[in-house]
Amino acid sequence: MNVTDDYPDSPFRTTGTDHVTVWGSNPDNVLSFYRDLLGMRLVLRQPNLDDPSQTHLFLDTGDGTVLTFFVNEGRDAHAGPQRTNVGAVHHLAFSFEPERFADVAKALDDDGRGYNVFDRGIFQSLYTRDNDGLIVELSTDKYGIPDERRAEVLATTQRIREEDGADYAEDEHLRAALEELGIDAEPREIPDAPSGVGDL
Repeated sequence: MNVTDDYPDSPFRTTGTDHVTVWGSNPDNVLSFYRDLLGMRLVLRQPNLDDPSQTHLFLDTGDGTVLTFFVNEGRDAHAGPQRTNVGAVHHLAFSFEPERFADVAKALDDDGRGYNVFDRGIFQSLYTRDNDGLIVELSTDKYGIPDERRAEVLATTQRIREEDGADYAEDEHLRAALEELGIDAEPREIPDAPSGVGDL
């Protein structure tokens, strides 16, 4: 399986993510996390067109990509960890501005939420759970990479990582990819964190 930023020979290509839909518990439970803590705007609320007994909430994640939830006023929250089987969602990941790192951590602390911080080599993330137990990753890039070059940078980082024999992409592989591609991306100031893998 080749990793590349070249487009595959497919009958068509998607143009982006329109939305992702999650089974939520009740509106208050979902909105208190995604709207009131993460700052997503509730931009549409209507019946679930396939099941009008449920409400369909539409939240703007910050770049025009929409996250939606099927909720029901009488549905209880499920605060424990979600079961993840084949075909299930493991976690949702949202980006934030690196200069807000301390603010994000403080907001999670102030909300009484546990979280882990990991240096994932090419980005840094805080992991927590929403009010229904779904893992939510809050991620920030280590370098200011232009969106239109992101796929190219990641594919080049992958090639360099493989040539280096490393188990996962590390900061040094990303820096080498940026240099090879002639991208002058400034490193961002974010706090140190444990690297590699760890329990969520």
